[in-house]
This record gives sequence, structure tokens and C-alpha cells, in this order.
Amino acid sequence: MKKFERTIMITGGAGFIGNHVVRLFVRKYPDYHIINVDKLTYAGNLANLRDIENQPNYTFVKADICDYENMSRLLAENNVDGIIHLAAETHVDRSIKDPFVFARTNVMGTLTLLHAAKTYWEPQGWKVEGNPVRFYQISTDEVYGSLSFGDKPFTEKSKYDPHSPYSASKASADHFVRSFHDTFGMPVVLSNCSNNYGPYQFPEKLIPLFINNIRYRKPLPVYGSGENVRDWLYVEDHARAIDLVFHKGETYGTYNIGGFNEWKNIDLIKVLVKVTDKILGRPESADIDLITYVSDRKGHDLRYAIDSSKITKELGWMPSLQFEEGIEKTVRWYLDNQDWLDNVTSGDYQLYYESMYGHR
Repeated sequence: MKKFERTIMITGGAGFIGNHVVRLFVRKYPDYHIINVDKLTYAGNLANLRDIENQPNYTFVKADICDYENMSRLLAENNVDGIIHLAAETHVDRSIKDPFVFARTNVMGTLTLLHAAKTYWEPQGWKVEGNPVRFYQISTDEVYGSLSFGDKPFTEKSKYDPHSPYSASKASADHFVRSFHDTFGMPVVLSNCSNNYGPYQFPEKLIPLFINNIRYRKPLPVYGSGENVRDWLYVEDHARAIDLVFHKGETYGTYNIGGFNEWKNIDLIKVLVKVTDKILGRPESADIDLITYVSDRKGHDLRYAIDSSKITKELGWMPSLQFEEGIEKTVRWYLDNQDWLDNVTSGDYQLYYESMYGHR
């Protein structure tokens, strides 16, 4: 059996951002053993990783990060020296309906993983087989709260001010990560990203949902007046940033990762209609009348904007795609992969992993 240089555990690797990170690491680092740990809840889809599932440096483990004994065993049996923690419940609307699920996964899951890692790593002097260890927490810009128009973007020094159960759960997890550095000396690093978009995103999220609705000429529900502003980041650019932060980021450092790309929701939706209609061969913006205004979401933050100058200055990262290019690439991917989108929308995608790993 091949001896690998390092073993990296990536949690939530069957999810949207996670599958891009797993794919990047498996392909870029053939001498790393990449272990993908995912519970395979509704947003985890192993079909996202079929192109690399047979690579010799890739292993999938179906597991719950809240299972302390299992996490401890996985770390010790595989000599894991790095954890990239992406596993999380992420949808704000779902957090409003059931905040307990978010507290369990995002808070207790992170704490469980931290304690398992600390118990395994600390007695070895924070090294495994000579490799310095690192726990990398992937967080969100939503922990900073909301900005008004004209406010400067969030920086790494912005105070936490979460407004939704989702962002509160992520903020709590971030604080636990930092506490394990301060209390035990665990080598940690964190990053906070803006809204991601791109291939393989679960279709309850705005961009894939609206592409699919435009395709079938279904209503495009817009919260409130559509004036809320978000910064958008292409997911493969985020994966490249994660790679840099994991390998070169300063221990105990925090890095904001954004797309330099603020859009009002209503303007973004109009772009989606224009691009999707164009690719489908319809008249330009023919489906603009699908836009339907609905009651605003509870606790809907007005604006997120993130200052990514630190990661640019220190690590040399920049987004590779202009937004218009990224959106067209994304729309084409969803329209070219209609079977994937239909299977996820119908729930049939779950049959793939249930046939391999049993029912959830």
C-alpha cells in the first residue's frame, strides 16, 4: 500500500463547496491521502464526485461529525494531520424553521471534531508523523451581520453580529475553534466567504433554483423589493483560496474570501433571466415577467460585502472569473447537466449512495 506524505480529512466533501475542494486536492496532491467525511444528508451527493471516486488517493467515509468515537477512530487509524471543516447546515430559511438541527451540526459537530482532534494531536506535540497539524474552519460572511448602503465592507477585524439561526450557529462554531487555539494551543486557521455560485449547488439556493425555474417557466420568487445586496464568489475560485489558506495561511489567522462582486438580488435575477433565455434560444429577457415579489424573509440582512484585500496581499489570491463570465459558465453547466438537476430536484440522486452505503 502506498505511503502518503499527508492525510487530510475534508468534512462535508459531498456538498456544494466541499466537492470542489475534494476534487482540487485529489487531483493536485497525488501524494496526499484525501478522506472525504460526509453524513450524506439532503445536500450531500456522491454523484458530484464520480469523476474522482476511483482515484487511489481518495477515500469516502459516510459518518456523522457529531459521533465522537467515530471521529476519534478515523483520525487515529488514518494518521490524519489536517482537517478542512466544511460540513454544515447552510440554508437560512431552513435554520428559521428548525434551528436545533443547525445547532447540532454546526456547533456540536464542530466541537466534537475539535475535541477529537485535540485528543489525538496534543499528546504528539501537535504533529503527526512529523507533519505539523492544522484545523481549518470554513465560515461565512453572515457572522458579521448586515451592512447599510455606503458602509465599508467587512474586514477580518469586523465584530461578529449574527442575525439568523444559521449565522449564529456558524459564529458559535468559529468561537469554539478560536478557543481551542487559545486554551490548548491547537494550530487553527479560519476563513469567511461570501455567497458561492457554480456547478453542483443544491437547487434550493437562488442561482440554480432560478435557472431551473426559468427553464420550465416557473415563478421567480423575490423577497421584499429585491434590494438586498450580496457579494458573489465562483466556487472554484473559493476552492483555490481554501488550498492557499490551508497550506500558507498564518496560524490563528482569519481570511475573508469574496468575489469583489456586489449585486442587488433583483439585478442578479435579471441577469440570470437574460443569460438563461439567450442560451435557451429564447428572445432576450423573454421570461422577465416570471419575477414575482413575495413577503420578505424574517431577519433578512440588507447587505453583505467582504474585503478580500488581506488574502490578496498575503497569499496572492484573486478571483479568476469576472462575474458575467462566471454566471454564463454556471448557467450553461446547469442546462447541460439537466439529468443531474432533475435527479437532485426529484430526490432520485439519493438512490446512488443508498445503493452503496445503505439508507440514511
